[in-house]
Amino acid sequence: MSMEQRRQPRLRVFLKGRIHFNNGSSSIDCLVRDMSSTGARLLLSETATLPEKFDLFIPQKERTFRAQLRWRREDGIGVTFDNGAESPETAPDLTMTTLLRRVGELEAENAALRRRLAQMMEAAALAI
Repeated sequence: MSMEQRRQPRLRVFLKGRIHFNNGSSSIDCLVRDMSSTGARLLLSETATLPEKFDLFIPQKERTFRAQLRWRREDGIGVTFDNGAESPETAPDLTMTTLLRRVGELEAENAALRRRLAQMMEAAALAI
């Protein structure tokens, strides 16, 4: 979409983002490079097949936008935000549920890493 077709000019930004899809079960990191109240240009950290619609969470703005894929190029994708509205996932109860689930996942990962570190230290002590 050329600049002339946009309703709002996009500002150059450098924001970390996370794309969520498949009802929140899949996610991909991204970098938001241009953004307006109606859309954005994203650089993806992974090449993946994205659905036509997904949620874009931008931690620095503490907002999740419902995004629709408009174009795809080798260097990124362009999206528009559905009526500039936030995703329903930003409702406090859903956000808290998502955060609690993520905390549980991180605690389990932390415990697994501590076990692995203990095993490595034990093996190193035996090797001495």
